[in-house]
Amino acid sequence: MQCRPRCAACCIAPSISTPIPGMPDGKPAGVPCIQLTEDLRCRLFGRPERPAVCGSLRPDPDMCGDSREQALRWLGHVEASTRPGV
Repeated sequence: MQCRPRCAACCIAPSISTPIPGMPDGKPAGVPCIQLTEDLRCRLFGRPERPAVCGSLRPDPDMCGDSREQALRWLGHVEASTRPGV
C-alpha cells in the first residue's frame, strides 16, 4: 500500500517522544510535526534525522482505512490506548 496523498495522519495523530529537528522534546499527540510541508509531506523522509518511530509506521489498510479521517481516528485511538498509565 502507498501513502495517501495529503494525508499525514501518522505525522499528526501519534506522539513522538524522541527529538525531531525543530521539536527537541518530540511532539504531543494531535499536533502536526514541524517537519510537515504545506502539501503534507515529510521534509525528513529518508534522512538520518527522521525519528525511528516515523520509519516504523508503514501504510496499512487497517491503519489508513478508506480516508484521512479514518486514519486520524484509528491512530488517535491507538495513541490513547497505549498512553502510559491507561
